[in-house]
Amino acid sequence: MLDAENKIKSYIRKIYKNNRDASRLLNSIVSLIDEDNLASKKKLTSKNWSQKSSFLITYADSIKSENDSPLLVLNQFLQKYIDSIDSIHILPFMPSSSDSGFSVIDYYKIDEKFGDWKDLNLISKNKNIMIDIVLNHASRNSKWFANFLKGSGQGHDFFKVVKDWNGIAQIERPRSSELFQKIQTVDGEKNVWCTFSHDQIDLDFSNPAVLLEFLKIIKFYIKKNIKIFRLDAVAFLWKKQNTSCINLQETHYIIKLIRFVSTLIDKNAILITETNIPSKENLSYFGNNDEAHWIYNFTLSPLILFTLLSGNCSQLRKWSMTMPPAQEGNAYFNFLASHDGIGLRPVEGKLDSTELYRLINKMRDLGGKISYKTSQWGEEIPYEINITYLDSLKSTFNGEEKFQIKRFICAHTIMFAMEGIPAIYIHSFLGTKNDHKAIAAGEGNRSINRFKWDKKDIYKNLEDKNSNNFYIMSKLNSLLNIRSKQPAFHPNATQFTLNLGDEVFGLWRQDKKRKQSIFSIYNVTSKSVKLSLQKINLIETEKWIDLISGEALKDIDDDILLKPYQSLWISNYNSEK
Repeated sequence: MLDAENKIKSYIRKIYKNNRDASRLLNSIVSLIDEDNLASKKKLTSKNWSQKSSFLITYADSIKSENDSPLLVLNQFLQKYIDSIDSIHILPFMPSSSDSGFSVIDYYKIDEKFGDWKDLNLISKNKNIMIDIVLNHASRNSKWFANFLKGSGQGHDFFKVVKDWNGIAQIERPRSSELFQKIQTVDGEKNVWCTFSHDQIDLDFSNPAVLLEFLKIIKFYIKKNIKIFRLDAVAFLWKKQNTSCINLQETHYIIKLIRFVSTLIDKNAILITETNIPSKENLSYFGNNDEAHWIYNFTLSPLILFTLLSGNCSQLRKWSMTMPPAQEGNAYFNFLASHDGIGLRPVEGKLDSTELYRLINKMRDLGGKISYKTSQWGEEIPYEINITYLDSLKSTFNGEEKFQIKRFICAHTIMFAMEGIPAIYIHSFLGTKNDHKAIAAGEGNRSINRFKWDKKDIYKNLEDKNSNNFYIMSKLNSLLNIRSKQPAFHPNATQFTLNLGDEVFGLWRQDKKRKQSIFSIYNVTSKSVKLSLQKINLIETEKWIDLISGEALKDIDDDILLKPYQSLWISNYNSEK
């Protein structure tokens, strides 16, 4: 017990230094943890993920019906169509005032428009659930903020108040709105910090009571059988004068403390950090295997997109070669699309300015939108592309439209083979196109990829075997089911990037026991490409098969002809036999 308490105490000291209020934090945290867990000497590293692990990312109401609550409809959809995925990231379902749920009013409630706890429990019986913990800010409509305005009650001291702030120009943020907002309170006018919007007031983690409250929230959800927590916008957590106010040391220590305490509450708790920042900074959130269990692999999406639009994998190959393997107990969280846009910060240093603006201009041509952030010099810089991933691959830089769906499937097949845990946005699974009506209605750039399907309409499409919706879902389900049976696709299995030229991207994956190898080969062009099998070092004493087609390779010295955007998973081991 003393070891755990001393560890917690050491984190508190690193975060709060000599803050007098912090001295009471230790006892409050210890009271959250069961004594048996506090005294446990087991290593507090969750290892309950494997090649079978994959996620669907969705809003509670991405599919709606007049007859049932959205959460019930979601559960029905999962049971009927999604047999290949064991986990689901349900975007914020708590009462909220804006930002599609990310301006949370109350963590202890489900917004009644989505359903109730019984509905959520039905999903948790069959799928692991990941939820969002929006650490950086809370809604101005929350009880916390109401108490801030009146100067008493829980939350009255939870928000970041600014007085004579030095170094405003250095502050880094992903929005172009005014950073500070004047608010009239019972104690007079105060300036509050608003990193994202004036409805989302930043919390002040220099007050230990804020951290304690979020630990209580995490325990509340663990008791609800929800154990995977996405720490949204966590990089902006700590504010310090004359700094960029992003990725500060105190932020990292707060995540370390949250991980340590949450795994003491439940050893299967998993933290994932959402940090849409350059790759090197993003990697720092692994810590020394003591911070995030998983980190979002933001670089993957824009690089795969650029690869398939250009028909050249050189940039993807260079980045893949430099990507460090995650330690045991850590993993990458791989995705191509999400409720947000395709981030551009992660490709800083990966794509030059000419390549970047070529990509941006192409996305505009395909109906996409570009969102911006403000630099420290006041200029607007492209921050993310807003478009559905299907429409982002409608045509190449050269105007080739013929193979849109093949490009789309190829993109996902690459992602499925990469080291890490794959996550698929529901609108990728459903083959949803850009929602231009939402844009025209003024709902904001991100609404282009947040369409709400009517249950009858999407079910009709998915039952039509001639529809693109049916084909895409069937293909992705099939690939994920194949993937889930391959030990070489374990999130921590060995990965080595092959150099097969600029037209063919290749990876070698090998399982931990060194029994299975998978050579993942992709033609990233719109033409057929010849590949010599001698380039991928197939051992002659083994029998090799393409797991995707089920066809055996007759001669490892042959040349093979890869069709446009064709994918191969060549393995010496077929787990389905």
